[in-house]
Amino acid sequence: MEEKRVVVTGMGAVTPIGHGLEAFWNGLISGKNGIGKVTHFDPQDYRSHMAAEVRNFDAGQWVGKKIINRFDRFSVFAIAASVMAFKDAGLDRFEFEAEKAGVIIGSGIGGSETIQDGAKKINEKGPSAISPFFIPSVLINMAASLVSIRLGFKGSLAAPSVACSTGGNAIGEAYRMIQRGNEVLMAAGSGETAINPLPYAGFCALRAMSQRNDDMEHASRPFDKKRDGFVMGEGSGIVILEELEHAKARGAHIYAELIGYGNTADAYHYTAPHPEADGMIRVMQEAIHDAEITPEQVEYINAHGTSTALNDQAECLAIKKTFAGSLDKLQITSIKSMIGHLLGGAGSVEFIATVMSVQEGIIPPTINTTELDNECELNVVLGKALKKDINIAATNNFGFGGGNASLLLKKYVD
Repeated sequence: MEEKRVVVTGMGAVTPIGHGLEAFWNGLISGKNGIGKVTHFDPQDYRSHMAAEVRNFDAGQWVGKKIINRFDRFSVFAIAASVMAFKDAGLDRFEFEAEKAGVIIGSGIGGSETIQDGAKKINEKGPSAISPFFIPSVLINMAASLVSIRLGFKGSLAAPSVACSTGGNAIGEAYRMIQRGNEVLMAAGSGETAINPLPYAGFCALRAMSQRNDDMEHASRPFDKKRDGFVMGEGSGIVILEELEHAKARGAHIYAELIGYGNTADAYHYTAPHPEADGMIRVMQEAIHDAEITPEQVEYINAHGTSTALNDQAECLAIKKTFAGSLDKLQITSIKSMIGHLLGGAGSVEFIATVMSVQEGIIPPTINTTELDNECELNVVLGKALKKDINIAATNNFGFGGGNASLLLKKYVD
């Protein structure tokens, strides 16, 4: 069976540095820092006091009041980003076949805010205080389901949860659905809103987050010798993927073509990456093989780049081994330096950034990083954005439990 070509025709984002595609992209290329002191709760008793929060977001522009009041913010963000992407793709002005339009939207943790609030209510007021919307609100699949209802997409429905590689997996699996002819349209991505006491305390207990509380703006510093952990972020990124001929027939704007996807497991440890970067290497090789290109053709990697010692070192090792013959011309960046680590929401937001880099010929900077770790001496774009014509780019995501996802994008040529 001949595989279909898949293109990106719409994008929406709710992020710590901007709401909507234009604001997000402008924030990235200007090196905007979205990190500051936690305001969602008092962080004084926690090891870390900082986060990249979504602030001043008027969800009512995109989501109905009943949904906002009844469901967890991770679903609200995903619905908002989906409506943005839907309109950006021009689907609000086009009659599509609903049965051939699917939704794959995941989350790493899901409705953690609702769980936190529910536990407080039941302790203070008893079981009668729990809302009938509690269970629907906390379910990881609810973001995908609510988007399906809102957009009228009646095809396949799924909600992957693979920790920090969730967004990459969601987009990759949606790509497969179109590539194999199951669907012609897919809304795909992820969302996360875990900046609340319980998950935040959990990551503090793991000692995974930065404790640079006296210099929060510079705390997220991927690949830097002085990095001391990630900074938690929140948000959602949703894309509209479309079968090429379907997109052309309706005159859609095409941002880029998705040409490769890899998905592997380390099968090693529940938090640490494989010390020899085995799964990371294989996932990039798998994406390259799927795209039917060579490693030398990849010009830019939007890296996972968490700002943690083990993850950064493993990713740098994987890049060195996978692209050994072309490291001199390979540019790398990590936008987590600006938006923090969105956990399950990271992959989809970073995919959107990579699409924009391919279309606009601009690589966002890695801010805060001043001295590269000896293990990470690569061509990391530091300080300010780099203008560079990009034909093929990769974006990587790696999650707790050893889940790895890699996606390859190509500049669209008819």
